Amino acid sequence: MNDYVTNTAAAAGLDFQLEKAIIGNTFNAHRLLHLAKEQGVQNAVKELLLKAYFTEGKNINDTNVLLAVATAAGIDAAQANALLNSNDYATDVYADQQRAQQIGVRGVPFFVFNNKYAVSGAQATTVFTEVLQKVWEEEQPVTVLATDTAACAVDGSNC
Repeated sequence: MNDYVTNTAAAAGLDFQLEKAIIGNTFNAHRLLHLAKEQGVQNAVKELLLKAYFTEGKNINDTNVLLAVATAAGIDAAQANALLNSNDYATDVYADQQRAQQIGVRGVPFFVFNNKYAVSGAQATTVFTEVLQKVWEEEQPVTVLATDTAACAVDGSNC
């Protein structure tokens, strides 16, 4: 299975070294992600955590690894250290876990779009394209052009 995932990742231009991966508790990494969101660097922290785990074989439950990730993303080391030596954001992570259970998350990756559509597992690009298209269509307001006597179609016909 690791070979399949590694080869699939390589085909997408990703360097996975799953033979180095250290499986561990990600609770503190998720707390760090909440702090990062507050500071506008959540995506950077997430990418650094993924690289540390999938490519570098680092233990993302290790305090030193989490501090290195935080500072690389621009979070003050003292603030990150204070977070990791506290219970800050624990309630937020528990709420995330509860929400995940409610919507049926059983593994990763798991993607939720617009709090309505879910895609479980590594899927083909076409699956994501279809879901994103559906969400986009639902979010676009309908534009109605009107004249004094009748409504026009969105493309401007029937005016």
